[in-house]
Amino acid sequence: MGGVAGCNHPAADPAPAPAADTARARVVTETVTVRDKDLEQRVSRLEIALMERDAQVEDLQNRLEDTRREVVRSMAKVQTLATRAEAASGMAEAEIALQALRGAARGGGAGAAGAPSAADVARVKKLVDDATNEFNKQNYGGALYLANQAKSQAGGGRTRSTGADSPSPRPGELQFSVPVDLQATARCKLRDGPGTTFRVLATLESGTALTGLSHVDQWVRVTTDSGQTGWVFWNLVQRRASAATK
Repeated sequence: MGGVAGCNHPAADPAPAPAADTARARVVTETVTVRDKDLEQRVSRLEIALMERDAQVEDLQNRLEDTRREVVRSMAKVQTLATRAEAASGMAEAEIALQALRGAARGGGAGAAGAPSAADVARVKKLVDDATNEFNKQNYGGALYLANQAKSQAGGGRTRSTGADSPSPRPGELQFSVPVDLQATARCKLRDGPGTTFRVLATLESGTALTGLSHVDQWVRVTTDSGQTGWVFWNLVQRRASAATK
């Protein structure tokens, strides 16, 4: 009986291992900047307000120094027994200055850009009234001091209101409380209005000295040393270094 020979089947080849993927996936990071126009406008308004605030602080410091000098001069008058005639003359000049300030306020119209306000007139009138009271008390030195203060403040109010050929205010224009000393930070266009669609009046070189008068959103109305007035974009100007370090 013939034996049945067992058939040895060859072992199955192992499944081939997946080839290693030598090409690694690359991660690409792309930064997309999304501009928020409303946020940019808020930032620009804050920057402009900061410039105005710094100018206000500087103006108050200058006024304080002026007052101190005025007091020193007044004390000198007191010590030299200021005469009744000197005090009367100073008061008459203060009254004339007050009347001129009232005329400027009426001529400018309520709320007009640069026109003296009712508060300006009221402050000067109080100084004139106080000078009269001191004069009646025969305090001629005090009367002269107050009259000088009245003339000084009235002159400041007229200066703000009588710029040569003051242009009409634009819709939404906000007047600075005090003129702001500025300079151009780059070569830029001086335009006829607050926007790129307005006519170009001149090209300003970097470093050109300017005086800020008011603003509409992101545009600042400025005047040059030669008296030319126009508009520049807010981020093309900054406070003058000499003004910031006084």
